Amino acid sequence: MTSGRAETTVTDQEPDQEPEQKPGGTRLIGGPGLLLVWLYGVMVVGAVSRSVYQIATEFDRAPLAYSLSAIAGVVYGFITYTLVRGGETARRAALVCCAAELAGVLTVGTWTLVDPSAFPDATVWSDYGMGYLFIPVLLPLTALYWLRKARPA
Repeated sequence: MTSGRAETTVTDQEPDQEPEQKPGGTRLIGGPGLLLVWLYGVMVVGAVSRSVYQIATEFDRAPLAYSLSAIAGVVYGFITYTLVRGGETARRAALVCCAAELAGVLTVGTWTLVDPSAFPDATVWSDYGMGYLFIPVLLPLTALYWLRKARPA
């Protein structure tokens, strides 16, 4: 039988302090990491909304370009998720994904310059992301630098 009183738990933590990180946990969205999350979030919205519209309305015009834009959106979404999640496993996953993103940007960017007829319409990564102010090529470079810097000692 209970006394009817609510049980309370006393902690030594001040109310306005952030909770302690778990051992081995790496906070990835502090400082410049927060800007990376924001930029990747913008790229998710841009790439996914563009590709969904294009796939739904004019897929037969440039299926490769629109499919690559959709893949780019998924990659951006995964990187955003891993940056927000934090921790060493998420940091490693983001590193791998950013390296794959950079390889994709460089491959598609070069391909669009060498054989423009293969892409009747632009992708997010066309011409190294020129339609997105070169953010698609600069973002993975910046993220790779940040993620390597955020590596635990």
